[in-house]
Amino acid sequence: MSATIKSEVDFINAIKTEPKNKEVIEGIGDDTAIIKISSNKYLLFTTDMFVENDHFSLAYSKPEDIGKKVIEANVSDIAAMGGIPKYAVISISLKQNISFDFVKRLYKGVYYSCNKYNVDLVGGDTVHGNEIVINVAMLGYAKTDEICKRKDAKVGDLIMCSGYLGTSTCGLELYRNNIDGFESIKKFHRAPHANLDKSRKVCKYVNAMEDVSDGLASEVRNICLESKKGAIIYWEKIPIREDVRKAAKILGKEPEDFALYGGEDFELVFTVSKKNYEKVKKFGYVVGEVIKGNKIYLSKENKLIEIKKFGYDHFARTKV
Repeated sequence: MSATIKSEVDFINAIKTEPKNKEVIEGIGDDTAIIKISSNKYLLFTTDMFVENDHFSLAYSKPEDIGKKVIEANVSDIAAMGGIPKYAVISISLKQNISFDFVKRLYKGVYYSCNKYNVDLVGGDTVHGNEIVINVAMLGYAKTDEICKRKDAKVGDLIMCSGYLGTSTCGLELYRNNIDGFESIKKFHRAPHANLDKSRKVCKYVNAMEDVSDGLASEVRNICLESKKGAIIYWEKIPIREDVRKAAKILGKEPEDFALYGGEDFELVFTVSKKNYEKVKKFGYVVGEVIKGNKIYLSKENKLIEIKKFGYDHFARTKV
């Protein structure tokens, strides 16, 4: 009997191969593929799929929110590489009874975010199915001296994040538990935004970079796996909004768990040498450090605890 896939990491390891074309600098294993197109420029290629009742719910997300989210997620991947997004295509599966009004509102959100980042929507495909599925593929560019790959983390690097974490997952939990109020948190969950502006500020000075789509712990693990390094995450230094702390208390959960194991905040996590720290310190918060080895630890109350649970996994079905 064939073994089942237990995690996304297992899936990636099973299908990953060496590129056949010398222009492919990075294939499977980073936020985007990296393809060399000139002596000083890379083409970036990424794609994300969004499934109804997994990545969004019509119970609380407006069509405009969904449209924004699918673009923001892909822009975030390009930003995580130190690049600039340029072109997108969208393939969409719609239910048989979907209204034309829904489609117009969905694409209103798509074009809102495309216009914000100067991205052109240049094509796609449409089919019908039992649930809404949206796939976005996006192309962008990066200069060779601004590219940020996961594998470039160095021992001694500080780990930083560009903003507050755990907000999107907190919003999801508020919806799941039918808790009134906290509209700002809920709005953030429905339509998070990419941090392209901060990426442009830090990409020349940082080593590795990743966007927070599956939680801080998961993103740090991805960097460590590719760079063959270990890490320590500082529990007490994880930046969390005060209203998220209040909401987490009502929910009976630790807000740090939302940050570590949730996701879709689309903040940037990056590693930077102590030498370059002064150049980027105003664009984020120090949340850890890169160390030797291959284990990831949580520093909590002066104790080091090895992290063995990571963020959301579509195959493991792990959730906060």
